[in-house]
Amino acid sequence: MRYWLMKSEPDEASIDHLAHAPKNTLPWTGVRNYQARNFMRDQMQIGDGVLFYHSSCPEPGIAGIAKVCSTAYADPTQFDPKSVYHDPKSTQETPRWMLVDVCFVKKTRLIALAELREHAELTGMQVLARGNRLSITPVTEDEWRFITERLLQSRN
Repeated sequence: MRYWLMKSEPDEASIDHLAHAPKNTLPWTGVRNYQARNFMRDQMQIGDGVLFYHSSCPEPGIAGIAKVCSTAYADPTQFDPKSVYHDPKSTQETPRWMLVDVCFVKKTRLIALAELREHAELTGMQVLARGNRLSITPVTEDEWRFITERLLQSRN
């Protein structure tokens, strides 16, 4: 099993949207970064853990836990000319952009970016690297355990 941090703007897809979606599942549409796409296409597996992170909002941070619940498949938004994620170079035969489905596990207290920065155990997290803009980053097993077992258990 692998672990991931997946960023979403809460006005587009929040942990609450995921919790109330049909079957508590959302397709992770709109990724237009090759490295993030490659994580979904080449490395993510059903059952992998996800730290659901709210970004581009007044208080960014981890807002819940989810899991990967599909293998990668073509992102349909790339084919839709009305979508902001439309890619005219993509075709059904040779799609450029992939996605996975993400399933709700639980909403948590918000672990703000500032709080993540307070812990030496998390200094290697890619989300904390200056200039990191990736919407999907790997999380080590130690980072996952520290967040889920220490941070989330300490203030529930």
